[in-house]
Amino acid sequence: ASKQAQLMEVLKKEVRAMLIAAKAGLTPEQLEEQYVAMVCKPLPLRDLGFKSTLELVTQMPEVVRVCSSKNGTLILKAIADDSTKGIAKLVANQKVKTRTKAWKKTAMKANAASPTKNSKTPLSFPLSARTPILPATVKAELRDLLSSSPLLLMDLDKAFLRRFGRAFQYRQYGFLSMSEALRSVSDFIVVEQTKAGSLLVLRKSLTNEIEQEEVPQGEAQEEEAPQGEAEEEEMPQGEAEEEEVPQGEAQEEEMPQGDAQEEGMLQGEAQEEEMPQEEELQGFEQFSLTPEIPPDAVQDRSLCSLPPLKRRCLVGVIVEFIVSPSQFYIHICSRETSYKLQDLMFEMRHVYSHKVASDKYIMPESAVRPGQLCCVMVSKWWYRVVIHRVISDQEVEVFCADYGHLQVVRKSWLRFLKWHYLKLPAQAIPCSLAWVKPVEGTWSSAATLLFKHLCRFKELVGIVDEYVNGVLYLFLCDTSTKEDVYFHTVLKDMGYADVCGENIPSQ
Repeated sequence: ASKQAQLMEVLKKEVRAMLIAAKAGLTPEQLEEQYVAMVCKPLPLRDLGFKSTLELVTQMPEVVRVCSSKNGTLILKAIADDSTKGIAKLVANQKVKTRTKAWKKTAMKANAASPTKNSKTPLSFPLSARTPILPATVKAELRDLLSSSPLLLMDLDKAFLRRFGRAFQYRQYGFLSMSEALRSVSDFIVVEQTKAGSLLVLRKSLTNEIEQEEVPQGEAQEEEAPQGEAEEEEMPQGEAEEEEVPQGEAQEEEMPQGDAQEEGMLQGEAQEEEMPQEEELQGFEQFSLTPEIPPDAVQDRSLCSLPPLKRRCLVGVIVEFIVSPSQFYIHICSRETSYKLQDLMFEMRHVYSHKVASDKYIMPESAVRPGQLCCVMVSKWWYRVVIHRVISDQEVEVFCADYGHLQVVRKSWLRFLKWHYLKLPAQAIPCSLAWVKPVEGTWSSAATLLFKHLCRFKELVGIVDEYVNGVLYLFLCDTSTKEDVYFHTVLKDMGYADVCGENIPSQ
């Protein structure tokens, strides 16, 4: 009974934090979904003896108010207590749609929020508005979808679902309509009006770039025809083998035996080639040690980091992955970096989707070790990862260098990373919220849950404080409200954090 009471008290805090962060409230189904998304486990209904979410919240009359919408849908809204009334008021003042703000006001607030000892340091203002944006992965998916042929707007949902196995959920990224989401990618998608309806077309300049990018270092041009991806799926394997070895020119320069190169490109002869090589080329140490590893495969290199940001500058950021307010990862929002990551993911997908090329970069067991930089396929996309730990004979845990999260994957999904994909620095920046520490010594689940809701699917203003041991400490500010909301202040007002005026080294 005491464990149930403790669990109920923790759950009340978590539910209140989630509902306060949702201005319009949540349906019981949305509460269930968001709880799983934030806490990574379902609501503990059975543990508390409840049969439904509605039954649970009716036992929290001091936390949840059950309302009915115009169409009869039940909506759950938070009842603020003394410590959360200020936060509830701030959320209530949020506008439905993000508005453009004058950066002078934000700069003044940033100056006030950050330390004063370097008050003469000039502030920079790289952004001009706070608008919803699509993640780089989703942009790359849209490019991929339209790279073969234009698509009618009315068919976009079905085509996206069929191609990627999920709906194009633009609302979760902060957009109010499909047209608004498409306007945000007008730099590479053109909407043309035809008799059949609105037609989505990839910009011609971008189509040409894609054809060139997919042959990054003088690879076979035949492979990259506009319908290349469809062709590679339909083409008989015997015809596709020769062109499915991307960046083969690296072998011509680095492999001392030209005959071995030709044999290595033929899938059926690869295994036959390795044994005679060891007998005939005993004097060549590189062949006897790792004859199966391509010369352009990354073996002992790591990705470089993005250059450090200047102290007290303002940057637009997207929070990509959160462990706690003291441990999270961000992307810097800029057109240049967004394009580079999109281009990288698009190119990696196209190259590694070729079976012969993909098989060529399979990692032997000896290479699957902690610290190894490689790539892995998840949901048809390839990500640059570092092996974090080996879990079993079948699975490893990897760290995604461009998004900041850990994930368990099968060893068979791993591939060597090509040298060409080392150029772009790791895009995920490890961060910690400046000047705060948890009141209880460690961050409570309710505090982390609230922080996740404050950050979720928004472009925020980051105010750089300092770097400590490679971790960026910054203040986060949401400027999409009538009053700018500083997250360290929110956590303090909620009773989750103390503002300490210094940065505690992050884990």
